[in-house]
Amino acid sequence: MEPLPEPDFRPLGRKAYGSIPHLPGSRTGPADRHLSPALARICTERVRDAREHIVVLEKLDGSCVAAARVGDAVLALGREGRLAARSPNESRRLWAAWVAVHTERFLAVLQPGERLVGEWLALAHGTRYVLPHEPFVAFDLMRDGERLPWHSVTERVRAGGFVTPGLIHEGGPLGIEAAMERLQGGGFHGAMEPVEGAVWRVERREGSAVRVEFLAKYVRPEKVDGSLLPENTGRAAVWNWRPEAPPP
Repeated sequence: MEPLPEPDFRPLGRKAYGSIPHLPGSRTGPADRHLSPALARICTERVRDAREHIVVLEKLDGSCVAAARVGDAVLALGREGRLAARSPNESRRLWAAWVAVHTERFLAVLQPGERLVGEWLALAHGTRYVLPHEPFVAFDLMRDGERLPWHSVTERVRAGGFVTPGLIHEGGPLGIEAAMERLQGGGFHGAMEPVEGAVWRVERREGSAVRVEFLAKYVRPEKVDGSLLPENTGRAAVWNWRPEAPPP
């Protein structure tokens, strides 16, 4: 019998997903960074030329996770790239159990070496949701450090029937205030508190190809990370979704 991998083992040899820089005025933490003013203006004011395309999506408040295809296996990972099944966190173990149940759906989307990244909304972190859909929302399809353009993401995830973040805007730049106004009333995913923020994807057409240039995000300044987590409240966990029986 082969020994189990160490708890900090990363099957991909890397993080499953990196950090996204913030737009001006966004609430940041100690490890966060802001996008340069010049790049921020592309998102919110003026693109450099007609080949640039902006997609603005609702930012969800859960746990960033990934499902990676290695051969014909699908591995459930946390954002840091570790196996979710070995996590001490119950929500991460629920993610691993959910991936195991829905493996065929992931295989319908992913080619070997690719990973589907999204928000796992089972546990309420700082926002409660009355989810109108399943607890996983896919927002990126990646191979190594490269992400697919948004139209490719939405086309590919359709094969597995996965949900994607609510589309706020697509086309030219969109200001922060305008984006947040469109998220009032709970956004697209049943938020019971004000929606956390939005994510801007800047893509560029080169001939017949489209590449993702960069991403940026805005988080409400008054947002408090993890305000509903038991380690911060001293109270029981708040679940947006939970199966009848928790994973072992």
